Amino acid sequence: MHSATDPVPAVAVDGLVKRFGDVTAVDGLDLTLPRGEVLALLGPNGAGKTTTVEICEGFTAPDDGTVRVLGLDPIADNDRLRERIGVMLQGGGAYPGAKAGEMLRLCASYSADPLDPGWLLDVLGLSDAAGTSYRRLSGGQQQRLALACALVGRPELVFLDEPTAGLDAHARLLVWDLISSLRADGVSVLVTTHLLDEAEQLADQIVIIDHGRVAAAGTPADLTRAHDHEKLRIVTASPIDPAALGQALGAGYDCVAVSPGTYTVTGDLTPALVSTVANWCAEQDVLATEISAASDSLEDVFLKLTGREVRS
Repeated sequence: MHSATDPVPAVAVDGLVKRFGDVTAVDGLDLTLPRGEVLALLGPNGAGKTTTVEICEGFTAPDDGTVRVLGLDPIADNDRLRERIGVMLQGGGAYPGAKAGEMLRLCASYSADPLDPGWLLDVLGLSDAAGTSYRRLSGGQQQRLALACALVGRPELVFLDEPTAGLDAHARLLVWDLISSLRADGVSVLVTTHLLDEAEQLADQIVIIDHGRVAAAGTPADLTRAHDHEKLRIVTASPIDPAALGQALGAGYDCVAVSPGTYTVTGDLTPALVSTVANWCAEQDVLATEISAASDSLEDVFLKLTGREVRS
């Protein structure tokens, strides 16, 4: 068993290329997941996330580049790798007629040292559904069972595909806590998600991909700081004309309306700027209820890099 300090990365992808006919789904992608960390893979629909993960899991062969998972080739060493990783598939991958408890015990039987299936069912709030067939589980219950099946074998590395899709707020927090516990235990986690708050909350590293290439990579703080533009956020009790304020501030400044009564000014942030904005609002007989420095969110960064919403 490798530890979180193992110098061999949990996942190492170098120059990965995958084509489907005339379409290049992954185009020279690099990424590294160190041991004991959580990496969130983000990108718009069709960016190449799922293809990349399926190659790492050994379900699809690359056309070019190298992929090593726990130091092994996912295709050539698939049998040796399978017992060391956990895979959570969208749709669960379960037998429709199998009962939840039976499915989890079956998955546990593949491992030499599994977690207690009963304990895991309890942790994920599935104890009352243990005797229910998969097809009769709710969408949220199916999602939690898929997560349980990925974790029951005590894997060194877990691939989680949209782990909280369809879950209510309480269940989402429960899954977040479980993923944080995995990291604390030295388990490496590669998660794909459309939820940017989930990536910010859970991930040590975020990789944003678009058109099969890495658009940006780093910690959540690094990404927002690297793409940050100096902005002033202004909230007013009544509407203002953003163009008029921008003109009043002069060259190098721009003011736009974010929503009714909320505006941002971009440009060099100085004490004089704050004073000028406050005075201008006073001259317009408009109460400025908030004037504060604002940073780009991860969603702002994502839109700037890809030009698209996370879920197109």
